[in-house]
Amino acid sequence: MKYKRILLKISGEALQNKSKGLNHDPEILADVAEQFKQMLSMGAEIAVVVGGGNIFRGLAGATAGTDRTTGDYMGMLATVINSLAIQSALENAGIETRVMTAITMPAIAEPFIRRKAMRHLEKGRVVIFGAGTGNPYFTTDSAAALRASEINADVLMKATKVDGIYTADPVTHPEATRFDQISYQDALSQQLKIMDAAAFSLCMENNIPIVVFDFFKENGIVEVLAGKDSGTLVTHQ
Repeated sequence: MKYKRILLKISGEALQNKSKGLNHDPEILADVAEQFKQMLSMGAEIAVVVGGGNIFRGLAGATAGTDRTTGDYMGMLATVINSLAIQSALENAGIETRVMTAITMPAIAEPFIRRKAMRHLEKGRVVIFGAGTGNPYFTTDSAAALRASEINADVLMKATKVDGIYTADPVTHPEATRFDQISYQDALSQQLKIMDAAAFSLCMENNIPIVVFDFFKENGIVEVLAGKDSGTLVTHQ
């Protein structure tokens, strides 16, 4: 393994299948569970932060007339729904899990307590962090960077729809080239949209490497863990 303790950031949209009208595609969740089983057998410690965009996005709600703060809290609740969906899929595969939330919901999840989270990881449980940071105006990217810093993660793995960071959007600019590795400073100077500025700055300040990779590549998460050529690595070097 290249990394021991990882923080995996998954967007809510990655879990859905629009063609089937599903917010949570059982096949996608089952594939994630299978990869997690491989990673745990290798000795990895896995934490997850999931977005809520497949259900509700606070910023989009604000444009439709919902108060921004209220919309962000609605988005946080959507991340908890996604966290429970991931938990169910993992436990169906025989993986022990814990959902921990930034907003207290004792009936369905544990409150986030750093020491308890780290203890769960040490015991081989997958820890899923829901409800973002618990504060409006912060994205789940920021939550991922914050939790990665708090649990002393070796890497923040950001799952996307493309296989890394490009000089431009490869969908609209086919001539764009992919970076195998790039420094935080170069990524900032070139204004590459990896994650929001607050999240990126937090990773840079705490020296947490970021790997941007294709979530839909077969066995993509395991390949990143194993250190194979997969995605783009962002570090100080």
